[in-house]
Amino acid sequence: MTEQQERNRPEWSAQSQYPGLCKILSEGLEQVLDPELGLSVIQLGLIRDVAYEQDGDEDEVLIDMILTTPFCPYGPELIGMVRETAEQVLMRPVNVELGTEVWDPNMMEEGLGEWGLF
Repeated sequence: MTEQQERNRPEWSAQSQYPGLCKILSEGLEQVLDPELGLSVIQLGLIRDVAYEQDGDEDEVLIDMILTTPFCPYGPELIGMVRETAEQVLMRPVNVELGTEVWDPNMMEEGLGEWGLF
Protein backbone atom coordinates (compact mmCIF):
# COMPACT_ATOMS: atom_id res chain seq x y z
CA MET A 1 0.00 0.00 0.00
CA THR A 2 1.42 3.40 -0.98
CA GLU A 3 1.54 6.42 1.33
CA GLN A 4 -1.20 8.06 -0.75
CA GLN A 5 -3.51 5.08 -0.30
CA GLU A 6 -2.77 4.98 3.42
CA ARG A 7 -3.70 8.65 3.66
CA ASN A 8 -6.83 8.16 1.50
CA ARG A 9 -5.45 10.38 -1.25
CA PRO A 10 -5.49 9.71 -5.00
CA GLU A 11 -2.12 9.06 -6.59
CA TRP A 12 -1.05 12.14 -8.52
CA SER A 13 0.02 11.83 -12.17
CA ALA A 14 3.41 13.36 -11.36
CA GLN A 15 4.08 11.01 -8.43
CA SER A 16 5.87 8.21 -10.27
CA GLN A 17 8.24 10.46 -12.25
CA TYR A 18 8.69 13.31 -9.76
CA PRO A 19 8.28 11.93 -6.23
CA GLY A 20 10.50 14.62 -4.70
CA LEU A 21 8.53 17.42 -6.31
CA CYS A 22 5.26 15.85 -5.08
CA LYS A 23 6.61 15.47 -1.54
CA ILE A 24 7.70 19.12 -1.39
CA LEU A 25 4.36 20.23 -2.82
CA SER A 26 2.35 18.10 -0.40
CA GLU A 27 4.31 19.41 2.58
CA GLY A 28 3.81 23.00 1.41
CA LEU A 29 0.09 22.56 0.80
CA GLU A 30 -0.34 21.11 4.31
CA GLN A 31 -0.01 24.78 5.37
CA VAL A 32 -2.96 25.95 3.21
CA LEU A 33 -6.00 25.74 5.48
CA ASP A 34 -9.67 25.92 4.62
CA PRO A 35 -10.72 29.03 6.60
CA GLU A 36 -14.03 27.52 7.72
CA LEU A 37 -12.93 24.00 8.63
CA GLY A 38 -9.38 24.68 9.82
CA LEU A 39 -8.04 21.67 7.92
CA SER A 40 -5.51 21.74 5.11
CA VAL A 41 -6.37 21.21 1.46
CA ILE A 42 -4.33 18.00 1.71
CA GLN A 43 -6.20 16.71 4.76
CA LEU A 44 -9.54 17.44 3.09
CA GLY A 45 -8.50 15.69 -0.13
CA LEU A 46 -9.12 18.79 -2.25
CA ILE A 47 -5.97 18.31 -4.36
CA ARG A 48 -7.11 15.63 -6.78
CA ASP A 49 -4.18 15.54 -9.21
CA VAL A 50 -0.80 17.11 -9.90
CA ALA A 51 0.87 16.94 -13.29
CA TYR A 52 4.24 18.26 -14.42
CA GLU A 53 4.65 19.53 -17.96
CA GLN A 54 7.82 20.55 -19.75
CA ASP A 55 7.71 22.66 -22.88
CA GLY A 56 11.20 23.42 -24.14
CA ASP A 57 12.98 25.55 -21.56
CA GLU A 58 9.81 26.14 -19.57
CA ASP A 59 8.09 23.83 -17.14
CA GLU A 60 4.82 24.15 -15.28
CA VAL A 61 2.97 22.31 -12.57
CA LEU A 62 -0.75 21.73 -13.10
CA ILE A 63 -2.89 21.22 -10.01
CA ASP A 64 -6.42 19.88 -10.25
CA MET A 65 -8.37 20.73 -7.13
CA ILE A 66 -11.95 20.77 -5.96
CA LEU A 67 -13.83 22.68 -3.28
CA THR A 68 -15.91 21.26 -0.44
CA THR A 69 -19.01 22.93 -1.91
CA PRO A 70 -19.60 24.32 -5.41
CA PHE A 71 -20.33 27.81 -4.08
CA CYS A 72 -17.69 27.91 -1.37
CA PRO A 73 -17.42 31.58 -0.32
CA TYR A 74 -13.67 31.15 0.20
CA GLY A 75 -13.14 29.31 -3.10
CA PRO A 76 -11.29 32.04 -5.02
CA GLU A 77 -9.12 32.82 -1.99
CA LEU A 78 -8.32 29.14 -1.40
CA ILE A 79 -7.41 28.58 -5.06
CA GLY A 80 -5.13 31.62 -4.94
CA MET A 81 -3.45 30.40 -1.75
CA VAL A 82 -2.83 26.97 -3.32
CA ARG A 83 -1.26 28.56 -6.42
CA GLU A 84 0.91 31.01 -4.45
CA THR A 85 2.09 28.38 -1.97
CA ALA A 86 2.85 25.87 -4.72
CA GLU A 87 4.85 28.46 -6.69
CA GLN A 88 6.82 29.39 -3.58
CA VAL A 89 7.77 25.84 -2.59
CA LEU A 90 8.39 24.58 -6.14
CA MET A 91 9.97 27.77 -7.55
CA ARG A 92 8.21 27.36 -10.89
CA PRO A 93 4.92 28.44 -12.50
CA VAL A 94 1.79 26.69 -11.26
CA ASN A 95 -1.65 26.58 -12.83
CA VAL A 96 -4.58 25.57 -10.60
CA GLU A 97 -7.67 24.25 -12.33
CA LEU A 98 -10.97 23.69 -10.58
CA GLY A 99 -12.23 20.17 -11.22
CA THR A 100 -15.84 19.11 -11.51
CA GLU A 101 -15.61 16.17 -9.11
CA VAL A 102 -18.01 16.53 -6.16
CA TRP A 103 -16.27 16.54 -2.79
CA ASP A 104 -17.28 13.92 -0.27
CA PRO A 105 -16.09 13.52 3.36
CA ASN A 106 -14.70 10.11 2.35
CA MET A 107 -12.00 12.02 0.44
CA MET A 108 -10.53 13.25 3.72
CA GLU A 109 -7.42 11.66 5.15
CA GLU A 110 -8.05 8.49 7.10
CA GLY A 111 -9.19 9.14 10.66
CA LEU A 112 -10.32 12.73 10.17
CA GLY A 113 -13.96 11.75 9.66
CA GLU A 114 -13.83 10.28 13.17
CA TRP A 115 -13.56 13.80 14.60
CA GLY A 116 -17.32 14.13 14.22
CA LEU A 117 -17.06 16.92 11.66
CA PHE A 118 -19.46 15.22 9.28
